[in-house]
Amino acid sequence: MGNPLNVLKCGSCEGLKASVHGTALGLAVIMGVYNAAAWLRRREQHLAVNAVLYAALTAWERRHVAHHLELIRRRREADPTPSTGATPNRPVAINIAA
Repeated sequence: MGNPLNVLKCGSCEGLKASVHGTALGLAVIMGVYNAAAWLRRREQHLAVNAVLYAALTAWERRHVAHHLELIRRRREADPTPSTGATPNRPVAINIAA
Protein backbone atom coordinates (compact mmCIF):
# COMPACT_ATOMS: atom_id res chain seq x y z
CA MET A 1 0.00 0.00 0.00
CA GLY A 2 2.03 2.92 -1.29
CA ASN A 3 -0.33 5.84 -0.75
CA PRO A 4 -2.59 5.48 2.28
CA LEU A 5 -5.88 7.34 2.19
CA ASN A 6 -5.66 10.84 3.62
CA VAL A 7 -8.67 10.17 5.86
CA LEU A 8 -6.67 7.54 7.75
CA LYS A 9 -4.11 10.08 8.98
CA CYS A 10 -4.53 11.56 12.45
CA GLY A 11 -5.57 15.20 12.20
CA SER A 12 -6.97 14.84 8.70
CA CYS A 13 -10.69 14.98 7.84
CA GLU A 14 -11.62 15.28 11.51
CA GLY A 15 -15.01 16.79 10.71
CA LEU A 16 -15.91 13.79 8.57
CA LYS A 17 -14.69 11.38 11.23
CA ALA A 18 -16.67 13.18 13.94
CA SER A 19 -19.77 13.03 11.73
CA VAL A 20 -19.42 9.30 11.11
CA HIS A 21 -18.93 8.56 14.81
CA GLY A 22 -21.76 10.97 15.67
CA THR A 23 -24.07 9.02 13.39
CA ALA A 24 -23.01 5.76 15.03
CA LEU A 25 -23.56 7.40 18.44
CA GLY A 26 -27.07 8.44 17.51
CA LEU A 27 -27.93 4.96 16.24
CA ALA A 28 -26.48 3.32 19.36
CA VAL A 29 -28.61 5.56 21.58
CA ILE A 30 -31.79 4.84 19.61
CA MET A 31 -31.17 1.09 19.52
CA GLY A 32 -30.24 1.03 23.20
CA VAL A 33 -33.39 2.88 24.21
CA TYR A 34 -35.50 0.57 22.05
CA ASN A 35 -33.95 -2.57 23.52
CA ALA A 36 -34.27 -1.27 27.08
CA ALA A 37 -37.93 -0.40 26.52
CA ALA A 38 -38.59 -3.76 24.87
CA TRP A 39 -36.89 -5.55 27.77
CA LEU A 40 -39.04 -3.66 30.28
CA ARG A 41 -42.12 -4.79 28.37
CA ARG A 42 -41.22 -8.40 27.48
CA ARG A 43 -38.38 -9.33 29.91
CA GLU A 44 -36.51 -11.37 27.30
CA GLN A 45 -32.86 -11.91 28.20
CA HIS A 46 -31.43 -11.04 24.78
CA LEU A 47 -33.08 -7.60 24.95
CA ALA A 48 -31.33 -6.86 28.24
CA VAL A 49 -28.01 -7.99 26.78
CA ASN A 50 -28.59 -5.81 23.72
CA ALA A 51 -29.43 -2.80 25.90
CA VAL A 52 -26.21 -3.22 27.88
CA LEU A 53 -24.14 -3.66 24.71
CA TYR A 54 -25.67 -0.56 23.13
CA ALA A 55 -25.00 1.40 26.33
CA ALA A 56 -21.33 0.39 26.11
CA LEU A 57 -21.26 1.29 22.42
CA THR A 58 -22.79 4.68 23.25
CA ALA A 59 -19.98 5.40 25.71
CA TRP A 60 -17.39 4.20 23.17
CA GLU A 61 -18.72 6.36 20.33
CA ARG A 62 -19.14 9.38 22.61
CA ARG A 63 -15.44 9.15 23.39
CA HIS A 64 -14.58 8.98 19.68
CA VAL A 65 -16.71 12.03 18.86
CA ALA A 66 -15.13 13.98 21.74
CA HIS A 67 -11.65 13.02 20.50
CA HIS A 68 -12.30 14.24 16.96
CA LEU A 69 -13.93 17.46 18.17
CA GLU A 70 -10.94 18.10 20.42
CA LEU A 71 -8.58 17.77 17.45
CA ILE A 72 -10.73 20.23 15.49
CA ARG A 73 -10.68 22.67 18.43
CA ARG A 74 -6.89 22.41 18.77
CA ARG A 75 -6.42 23.07 15.06
CA ARG A 76 -8.66 26.16 15.25
CA GLU A 77 -6.74 27.48 18.26
CA ALA A 78 -3.43 26.94 16.47
CA ASP A 79 -4.65 28.76 13.32
CA PRO A 80 -7.42 31.21 14.30
CA THR A 81 -7.77 32.78 10.83
CA PRO A 82 -10.10 30.92 8.49
CA SER A 83 -8.97 30.16 4.98
CA THR A 84 -11.46 32.74 3.60
CA GLY A 85 -9.31 35.54 4.94
CA ALA A 86 -12.01 36.76 7.32
CA THR A 87 -11.13 37.57 10.89
CA PRO A 88 -12.70 35.31 13.54
CA ASN A 89 -16.13 36.35 14.86
CA ARG A 90 -16.50 39.09 12.27
CA PRO A 91 -18.72 38.88 9.19
CA VAL A 92 -17.17 39.28 5.79
CA ALA A 93 -18.29 42.48 4.07
CA ILE A 94 -19.67 41.88 0.61
CA ASN A 95 -19.87 44.80 -1.79
CA ILE A 96 -22.58 44.30 -4.40
CA ALA A 97 -22.46 46.94 -7.09
CA ALA A 98 -25.57 47.29 -9.20
